[in-house]
Amino acid sequence: MDLRQGIGLRRLGRTADEFQQDLLSNLFYRRGTTVESASPRDAYETLSLTVRDRLAERRARTAAAHYASNPRWVYYLSAEYLLGAQLEQNLLYSGTGELAAEAVKALGFTLDELEDLDIEPGLGNGGLGRLAACLVDAMATRDIPAVGYGIRYDFGIFKQSLAGGAQAEGPDDWAFQGNPWEFPAPDDRQTVGFYGHTEPVPGSQTRKRWVPGEVVLGEPSHMLVPGYGTETVNIVRLWRARGSEASFDLSRFSAGQYAEAVQEAVRAENISKVLYPDDSTELGRELRLKQQYFLCSCSLRDIIRRFRLRNEDWDDFADKTVIQLNDTHPTIAIAELMRLLVDEYELEWDRAWSITRRTFAYTCHTLLPEALETWPVHVFERLLPRHLEIIYLINMLFLREVEAHFPGDTDRLRRMSIIQEEPERRVRMAHLAVVGTEAVNGVAELHSKLLRETVLNDFADLWPAKFQNVTNGISPRRFIKIANPRLSDLITEGLGGDGWLKDLEKLAELEALADDASFKERWRAIKRANKVDLAAGDPDSLTDVMIKRFHEYKRQQLKLLHIITMYHRIRNDPGADWVPRTVLFAGKAAPAYHAAKDIIRLINAVGATIAADPVVSPYLKVVFAENYNVTLAESIVPAADLSEQISLAGKEASGTGNMKLALNGALTIGTLDGANIEIRARVGADNFFLFGLDAFQAAELRYSGQYRARDLYEKDDELRAALDAIQCGTFGGVGHEVAGSLLGWDEYLTLADYRSYVDCQDEVDRVWREPDTWTRMSILNTAHSGFFSADRTVADYAARIWRVAPVPVPRED
Repeated sequence: MDLRQGIGLRRLGRTADEFQQDLLSNLFYRRGTTVESASPRDAYETLSLTVRDRLAERRARTAAAHYASNPRWVYYLSAEYLLGAQLEQNLLYSGTGELAAEAVKALGFTLDELEDLDIEPGLGNGGLGRLAACLVDAMATRDIPAVGYGIRYDFGIFKQSLAGGAQAEGPDDWAFQGNPWEFPAPDDRQTVGFYGHTEPVPGSQTRKRWVPGEVVLGEPSHMLVPGYGTETVNIVRLWRARGSEASFDLSRFSAGQYAEAVQEAVRAENISKVLYPDDSTELGRELRLKQQYFLCSCSLRDIIRRFRLRNEDWDDFADKTVIQLNDTHPTIAIAELMRLLVDEYELEWDRAWSITRRTFAYTCHTLLPEALETWPVHVFERLLPRHLEIIYLINMLFLREVEAHFPGDTDRLRRMSIIQEEPERRVRMAHLAVVGTEAVNGVAELHSKLLRETVLNDFADLWPAKFQNVTNGISPRRFIKIANPRLSDLITEGLGGDGWLKDLEKLAELEALADDASFKERWRAIKRANKVDLAAGDPDSLTDVMIKRFHEYKRQQLKLLHIITMYHRIRNDPGADWVPRTVLFAGKAAPAYHAAKDIIRLINAVGATIAADPVVSPYLKVVFAENYNVTLAESIVPAADLSEQISLAGKEASGTGNMKLALNGALTIGTLDGANIEIRARVGADNFFLFGLDAFQAAELRYSGQYRARDLYEKDDELRAALDAIQCGTFGGVGHEVAGSLLGWDEYLTLADYRSYVDCQDEVDRVWREPDTWTRMSILNTAHSGFFSADRTVADYAARIWRVAPVPVPRED
């Protein structure tokens, strides 16, 4: 029986006239206004609802297909989802773009102006969130039954602006006017406890009764995640914290104590108020741990609810469920599942532990020790007392296993323990993640190798088969079809069809066009048109971009030293034939990360000095684009000529910005770090600008004790001139802290790689002077970027870690 017949729904319109009628109906009955009085916001909301209806129809058929097949599900737990604006993508995925463009004309609007009102959800910050968004997109595209779980933050991390060249943070109230893509589901609320104490259960050595001291509600909503070229529509379920009914004190309110009357509700709602609250205070750190547990507790209860819709035997749980932990943020889910199975469902410990370890998998996204989360034991003990008891027991049994494999190796026991003893007792969440999962993966070949050989080498010695690599990927639909429609159309024409959007490896066929003069001319014209649209500088200049989160290991400061060197060269020889450059930075620094914020301030001070210099400014321009997000990336990436991927080798896990830029024909200047290695291997060493130390050379130099940054400063005239200019106040007196850090410890070997980097940039200039050569290299970068599709990433996960099969959703008759 047709689903609509079963629930009494009519078929949604498929023609332009029918789509327009559906649009008008939604305007009248769901928006509550008329054509004559409709505002742009009315039109945007109505169009969004009309498109959403069509996706919801596919979602109903997806749910029916999944229920009938009772498959193994993928549940993706992530603190971030950087989804990007939804309207244009949903128009593409629903195949309604042309219908919508025609229909909104009846309301007196254009599609472009309505798309400008579409605000991207503030649910993520950087590469972690964007990867999560790409993977849920790819899971739907590959018909994988999946649910993404996250937090429905009221405010994004922050809205970045510049005040006197310095980063200023304001609230990112992304949902101020509502979110038409969201389906609230208040009936599926979950109850989450904090604080309190535990009590023994008579007759059991492992079960306890937890009596929370504070209870909050988790209220879900979900957003639809359609697949491209398929009928599957999955969901991302987002949890929002709410106070319980008892959290409002009517008697205090009646007595005029208005703030006191709602303080418990406000305390509860703070949990989902802001993405990544500042953790520089004890209260901020506790709130972050609260967020993580809130996400995991709500999600696990929902996962269990879904499992029990079709299954009864707990021994089937791991066969029907795989939970992927996106970095360490959701690791507390391991202890929470044990608590639920042992304390609430009364399973024996060994049975529950077997189920838990076979259910979870862990993706590690870092090599930085400070990013491998640890929590003070006293914070855990106060906030999650039962979970700390469970972690202690897991750790005790785990250390027995280690002792059995490595008898007498007490130092190994200390290193591997989930509990760090010195200098402060802390819970090591990455260790818990490795111990409590079936598989651990890095996100690029080098990253996975370094995880096995350095950061987690003790665990790899114990369980070598547990460690795998799954190189990251990106969505070609968003980052070339939507972001770069001109190039997308040219590729489709060149390949004779758009099948490459679901099989990105087909781009390899572009190699045959890399020497076609007409094709290269059109390729160059598209890049120039994209630069005109970006309007960041002279479209005929080399557009040199560095767009990523600000962190010292990513070495924006190295790019800055190169800019200052160019500044000095042009001033010293103004009559030379310089290659004009527009250098564009974008990215945010964490509010409490003062060193990164100092770099932003110096970038803008250098840019202002250059702009005011009539000798240098015709050849060099420095631009800082505020409030970097997916929408801004969609403007910058298609316009980029040169992609700066210059992190210290051995520090970047993978990167995905490098993939987006290469896919759009930007040439990479980079170190042998993260996925740069794999990009270079695939696009060809001749089409990649390589410089600097590799990961092993960098480690050897740093740990040899022989590195002296000041020695390099003394030996290299251009380096010394650049640092002296900063220290002498050439750039508005800004940057002393940056220069001092570089001349002191220089933790990320910026000065060690300076000369190699500057010389490599000279090679960039040389190749830029040969437009045919540059264009050929650009085409080959795109042609050989097919491996870096998130569709391939998901296929790797599905085959090697998740062991799940697609469940195709039947098309409508």
